[in-house]
Amino acid sequence: MQLGFLYKSTANYYGSEGQQSIDPVVFFKICLVGYLNNIISDRKLMEYCSDSLAIRLFIGYDIDEQLPWHSTISRTRQLYGQQIFKEVFNTILTQCIDAGLVAGHTQAIDSAFVKANASMDSLELKVPQDSLEEHLRKVRHISQMDKEVPHRKAQINKASPEQQTIKASDSKLKDIQTRQHKWAKDQDQRPGAKNQGSKYTSNHTHYSPTDPDAKIAVKPGKARKLNYYSQISVDTDHQIITQIQADLAHKKDNQYLQDLVANTKQNLNKSGLELENLLADAGYSSGENYAWLEEQNIKSYIPPHGTYKGGPDGFEFIEDDNYWLCPDHKKVLFKKQIVERGTLKNHYRTSVEDCRNCPLKESCLSKSQYSKKISITVYRAEYERNNERLATNKWHKAKRMSTVEPVFGSLINFLGMRKVNTIGLDQAIKCMLMAATAFNLKKLLNYARKPRITMTNTLEIVEISTKNGLKKLFLYFFPTLTLQET
Repeated sequence: MQLGFLYKSTANYYGSEGQQSIDPVVFFKICLVGYLNNIISDRKLMEYCSDSLAIRLFIGYDIDEQLPWHSTISRTRQLYGQQIFKEVFNTILTQCIDAGLVAGHTQAIDSAFVKANASMDSLELKVPQDSLEEHLRKVRHISQMDKEVPHRKAQINKASPEQQTIKASDSKLKDIQTRQHKWAKDQDQRPGAKNQGSKYTSNHTHYSPTDPDAKIAVKPGKARKLNYYSQISVDTDHQIITQIQADLAHKKDNQYLQDLVANTKQNLNKSGLELENLLADAGYSSGENYAWLEEQNIKSYIPPHGTYKGGPDGFEFIEDDNYWLCPDHKKVLFKKQIVERGTLKNHYRTSVEDCRNCPLKESCLSKSQYSKKISITVYRAEYERNNERLATNKWHKAKRMSTVEPVFGSLINFLGMRKVNTIGLDQAIKCMLMAATAFNLKKLLNYARKPRITMTNTLEIVEISTKNGLKKLFLYFFPTLTLQET
């Protein structure tokens, strides 16, 4: 059986006494049935399995046998570690590679919010209880929904003391106060204002006691929700998912790129494949990422973020001596390196004497400036090499959009990833791994080149149609049956 390795992998989770536990192979088959049918509720999943003779045959239960309780599925999911789910994902991925569905050299990455199993109505303010809390309570707009329904307080606070404590700087807290004041005035005109119970909240000042790992995140025009970040890497050959992971939703895409690419490389290297090209949108752009990818011998095709300009117009960079030459042929010399907003930048400046009598002074300097200042990322060379690749190869954007974005659409709308039905980041990773496994399994069954076969039983021969996914799925998990080519 294809999932027979699970008995060895899960042996440490089972004892020799007590009631009989659920078979690990049966558990993962039931999970696959749920994601293949877009069922995220364990209760509804077991109802569906109980009423289907085909599913009973698939998981090895007779018509009169009682299936496991829905709570058994939930507890078993919590019991098994992430590594077990990764083994299942990697097993199907390896079979996709062996079937020739993964080229490996070009990967497209992207991210999307996945709704957490927690409500915004249960949010709590972080400690310490200082003037910020009092300010928020005074100016927070109470909607009609809030007046009618009291605050939903969690029965058990699962957040650690560290997660309940404010860590934001004073400047960040003042910025939140300003936003809160503005929110109270014009929230009726903002996008998403018609959502019931909407209010301004921040990860710096609020947390979810039911799921502390879930973070407040929002997209333009949509309501603020508690989400997880799903990051995936997709092979551009047949759209096979080569890596999927769940991350906290309060960070930017570019902060997760290196971890995502490292895990993708590891999955590909196990089968002897090398990653050469990486496609991504501008959200993953940063000088640090460009430099890191070059160290990994990976060519990046990532459009630069809008803040990167490459230098002031009309100025020429003299790379050998590390200075800029202005339109009046004056040198803008290197002074120092400073970290600005998390980015290491080089600072250049002309002398006051050079700019004092310059004919271009009025157009080049502001009224308060006496010399020209240039602040630019230290990774300018990496940016320029990436931009040159983008200009030379125009296929990257269309290839990325036609590869990774449809995969995310399928996962979210048809394979149970619109919302995770678990609590915590560790459990969210398991859900996403199973959704990706189901997606790759469907690809494997649809595109793997196999001869038309028949399944021989002692009483009859049943023709297996290449379009019948259920029969192919059954045959895939029971390869020991006698097979005969036609």
